[in-house]
Amino acid sequence: MKRRKFFNTSAKGALAAGLFPFFGDLTAQTSEGTDKRLFNWNEGVEGQIKKDPVRKKTLNVDVVVVGGGMSGISAAVSAARNGAKVVLVQDRPVLGGNASSEMRVTVNGVQNLQNKHRVERETGIVEELLIENWHYNPQESYPVWDHVLYNYVVREKNLTLLLNTTAKDVFMDGNKIKSIVCRQLTTETDFTLNAAIFCDCSGDGLMAATAGAEFRMGREGKAEFNEKYAPEEPDGWVMGDCFMMITKDMGRPVPFYPPDYALPFNAKKAFEDKHRKIKQVKEGFWWVELSSDTDIIGERDEIRHRLMAHFYGVWDHIKNSGDFPEAANLALDWIGSIPGRRESRRFMGDYILTEGDLLGNTQFDDAIAFGGWSLDEHCPGGIENLDEPASYFHARFSEVYQIPFRCLYSKNIDNLLFAGRNISVSHIALSSTRIIGTCSMLGQAAGAAAAMCVQKGVNPRGLYKKHMNQLQEQLLRDDSYFPNRPANDPMDKAKKADLIVASSTSSGNVKLLLDGVSRDEIDKPHHWQSEGLNAELQLEWRSPVNLTSVEMKFDTNLQRKMMMHKNPKKNEGQILGIPPELAKSFVVEARVKGNWKKLGAVDNNKTRLVKVNFDKIKTTAVRVKIDETYGAPNVKMFEIRCY
Repeated sequence: MKRRKFFNTSAKGALAAGLFPFFGDLTAQTSEGTDKRLFNWNEGVEGQIKKDPVRKKTLNVDVVVVGGGMSGISAAVSAARNGAKVVLVQDRPVLGGNASSEMRVTVNGVQNLQNKHRVERETGIVEELLIENWHYNPQESYPVWDHVLYNYVVREKNLTLLLNTTAKDVFMDGNKIKSIVCRQLTTETDFTLNAAIFCDCSGDGLMAATAGAEFRMGREGKAEFNEKYAPEEPDGWVMGDCFMMITKDMGRPVPFYPPDYALPFNAKKAFEDKHRKIKQVKEGFWWVELSSDTDIIGERDEIRHRLMAHFYGVWDHIKNSGDFPEAANLALDWIGSIPGRRESRRFMGDYILTEGDLLGNTQFDDAIAFGGWSLDEHCPGGIENLDEPASYFHARFSEVYQIPFRCLYSKNIDNLLFAGRNISVSHIALSSTRIIGTCSMLGQAAGAAAAMCVQKGVNPRGLYKKHMNQLQEQLLRDDSYFPNRPANDPMDKAKKADLIVASSTSSGNVKLLLDGVSRDEIDKPHHWQSEGLNAELQLEWRSPVNLTSVEMKFDTNLQRKMMMHKNPKKNEGQILGIPPELAKSFVVEARVKGNWKKLGAVDNNKTRLVKVNFDKIKTTAVRVKIDETYGAPNVKMFEIRCY
């Protein structure tokens, strides 16, 4: 039926067309009176009854990432950018996991360090996402944030996204995962995913557990790793789930009527702990949490119901006790229906990161990320255990610590990586490494490793043994960071330049752009900063070099928070937009046969790491002319590379 004729059908015909899917001329009686038989989906091609309505598809890829939270997004995008063909499987209709609009946990990173920096923000993919969010979503809407994440993922040319899709079966070939079968509920389709490398970033790790990957749940005893903050004896307790909420000022007093299942809140007992004090009534309270000492995954629905009951009891106290007059005009505007989870399975790798590694700042030859959130272990029992503090906050760090690659792959499943809160750490170490910014960096590392495993035909353990330096160099090139490991990529021709000069300098030194460290460290500058705008930077080679790319890392002020908050009052000290220090527009040129040739121009740049690619040239000089920032009076850079 032609589209124009469709709208000329009678009201009765239009109603019929709306009740059935439209499949060309199979489905309806047209206005011309042609009688067509409705397609009978229960009949096969030979009239046989079809008993299984599920559609079936097979995808052959390099890497499968299960879990579309921040670590899974980072893993999938990282693997795709590094040349792998990737499928990202997410069991929810939106991306982001705990950080999505369904749960709304802030994308926190390393902060509250006990040094002059205080904040040491994560770079790479997670920073790109946070900057893009301020560009597309200045209104700080969590549903819009979902779509920022969606846009970021689907534009990757090597990446296929499957939303509303759950991994349900795993097929093994010895100690290797051969394929997984996933069901997409919205399309009634089963996808068989064949890949060389699988990465479980789902948090609970059902795929990895089904494959037989060794894991732990619960707390180790003090003696196993000599952890002073561990309990005397091991047990099954893990940190709890919690709900978030947001309130709305109605401009007039509004009543609150608790649901029938609400549980009374023992405010007198609860408020004996300073961490359970109600300091604001805008957003949720992290200490309204519940856990399990047997099976937090199997008990999730029961925990969810009890959490809701306790939450409404707390809000009933706030609204109706008379102790919080500031809440008189407030009404609940949004409450999570899915609890955010802190801990469940932890999969065992070739190394288990422990409390001693974090507090002693163990240096690893296979470092791939850093952390620095405090040892923040929440109390057993959560809100049902008011005899203990809500969290112990055992220790804060004076410097960031390293996380090794051996924590990101399975000790007994040959082609399995993982990233996020399910990596190979002790319970006490998890109380720090679980933070979303750290998990995102782990995801980026796992994704790059997965792509490199495919390229080299090795498993993750083989990558560690034979190609660890190359993985670290790739991560550093892609704007990751781990302390005490400068980049020294032998393919980077900028390091072989005979001269590097700048038009002006107000701080730092232009030669620091080649020292391999792409951020300022405590009392150690690693930048060049111009004096004013319209600045120029130039590299010279005595002998011509062949180039196809110039890569730069600009300033975004990594010692300042940049996350989105449910409570706008927490934005104090942040810039609510693209960092003003970031270079906005610049031109890259090369000297070819004595003449300057434009290689690329960037306008409205929104990333710290910028790669300007071009057709191969032979040149003796490259220069970068930076015209504008997003507001800062000077240009600041940390690195330049040439390939």
